[in-house]
Amino acid sequence: MIGETAINADAYEFASIELKETAFRIDGVFVPKTETANQPLYFVEVQFQSDKNFYRRFFAEIFLYLRQNPSVNFWRAVVIYPQRSVESEDQQPYMFLLDSPHVQCIYLDELGAEAENSLQLAIVQLIIASEETAIDQGRELILQARNQLVDEIAKKQIVELIETILLYKFTRLSREELEAMLGIDEEFKKTRMYQSILQDGLEEGRQQGRQEGRQQGRQEGRQEGRQEGQQEGQLQAKLEAVPRLLALGLSVEQIVQALDLTVEQVQQAAGNQSG
Repeated sequence: MIGETAINADAYEFASIELKETAFRIDGVFVPKTETANQPLYFVEVQFQSDKNFYRRFFAEIFLYLRQNPSVNFWRAVVIYPQRSVESEDQQPYMFLLDSPHVQCIYLDELGAEAENSLQLAIVQLIIASEETAIDQGRELILQARNQLVDEIAKKQIVELIETILLYKFTRLSREELEAMLGIDEEFKKTRMYQSILQDGLEEGRQQGRQEGRQQGRQEGRQEGRQEGQQEGQLQAKLEAVPRLLALGLSVEQIVQALDLTVEQVQQAAGNQSG
């Protein structure tokens, strides 16, 4: 019936198989107000860690979504990788999709001139920048944002996003070192994140200093306050970074690893933002 007379029927066994659905979580779905072939629904996945079963999970998520949403007819899938080496080699079952216009893979380290000509793409590319170049790139992007953007709210959001990316890259540094590296632009010192870190350190130092009657005690108290303020400020900075990183497309697991937080802390920070 299918025109394959050369197939050896004895090489097959027939079975009726029952499949159980598994719960999936898609990183992001962009749903258009009016779905058309030129304005399709987009499935977006940010994959920064090697996962040999990624495509089997990703396409299972997509087709389960399509089954549960029968009104969807036009769709595209976008996968964002830091570099090609992260991509799963288990592609053979899905080559007809991967080679089709339905699926697009983006490798941040290969954006090249596209990132140079786009502020938004350059900010995304900052995520994979090395620590040796991230600060210089961040400074250039902040200056570019201030020069290109007119809307003050959008400008502030872009600047804070750049600073957030830099902060989670340098979480091991002390507050003073962070000030030296991120405070090279006065814009950072105007942000709520910087003020929170600074205020925490000063308040703790004052409280400890008042408990000591001697100058040496006050000095020790301030030093201890700076250390405690640094720790609390870094934690606060990480928690404030969570909603923006989720909006950027990172999964909870990726944020846990990048910011050295617990799953509960990330989920709570995301919940507080949505509330």
